[in-house]
Amino acid sequence: MKLKKYGGFFDLTEKEEKIKELTIQMNNPDFWNDKEKAEKIIEECNNLKTIVGNVSTLKKTINDNIEMIEMLDEEPNDEIVSIIEAEMPGIEKKLDDLRLEVILNEPYDKNNALLEIHAGAGGTESCDWASMLMRMYLRWCDVKSYKYEILDVQNGDEAGIKRANILIKGFNAYGYLKGEKGVHRLVRISPFDANKRRHTSFAAIEVIPQIDDSIEVELKDSELKIDVYRSSGAGGQSVNTTDSAVRITHLPTGVVVTCQNERSQIKNKEKALQVLKSKLYQLELEKRDKSLSVMKGNLSEINFGSQIRSYVMHPYMMVKDHRTEEETSNVLKVLDGDIDMFIEKYLKGRISNEKK
Repeated sequence: MKLKKYGGFFDLTEKEEKIKELTIQMNNPDFWNDKEKAEKIIEECNNLKTIVGNVSTLKKTINDNIEMIEMLDEEPNDEIVSIIEAEMPGIEKKLDDLRLEVILNEPYDKNNALLEIHAGAGGTESCDWASMLMRMYLRWCDVKSYKYEILDVQNGDEAGIKRANILIKGFNAYGYLKGEKGVHRLVRISPFDANKRRHTSFAAIEVIPQIDDSIEVELKDSELKIDVYRSSGAGGQSVNTTDSAVRITHLPTGVVVTCQNERSQIKNKEKALQVLKSKLYQLELEKRDKSLSVMKGNLSEINFGSQIRSYVMHPYMMVKDHRTEEETSNVLKVLDGDIDMFIEKYLKGRISNEKK
């Protein structure tokens, strides 16, 4: 049976060519000389094969149903109608899932994501909210089977966190998370207020793609200020008794990055430099094309009126994305990592706007 051509989202020529290219690299005798790079190539190839396989299977299912519909024109059959009707919801769901996978084709969508959480003004309340967001994104990573590294965390004075820097690793991690950048607002009865008053807290999310080794970013030693300090931790055996944490300041731009998740100062420095290169590369892109500044967003105002999403726990329960109008009353489920409905609506909305 000849498959019909659907084009558009399902034009897989480019992906099939990429699979061939990666396969050639994997067959190279020196492929495993760089284990980290080799693992990335294998992961990318496997993900592309999954997409191509899923689309091919779906095409066949659609064509089979089309053929059955054409048979109905010649001879009506209630049993065939029932079969087609039963398969339609599943086909529509698979179409939606594949559409998201295929539309993530912007230059950095496939990359790992560097996600930073910044508590807004408000002291303990905002710090606690920032820690809730951190948990939400880590739970989302678990559901998506994405690996992550907490590169740096600055704890709040009383509770929560002031800042966290997380590297989220997996195919299309940045593509999925790029819409999460911006200010997130929480409304609830404060657990820190003895009078049980309602409080509004803010935290900002910054998401940038991690650049790979194929992109060169020049770092001059004379432009770097490197400080080492003792890593903070949970206490007890978790305390690091050596000055292994690293803070790097890029003097020309004022960009500061920190890393303290490794016990080795050398490894922390390497990872901090990787993060710094990603940030500086993004800044350079934004200089060349101001439209690319949407990759980062403006985090200078973490307060009222600037939020992209509100999480309301009092006087009613609702999470609402103010860009897409997507909302749900199941706040606890969202805070437990179920944020795909917001991610998907945002990505689909971007595609719809580009078509207009």
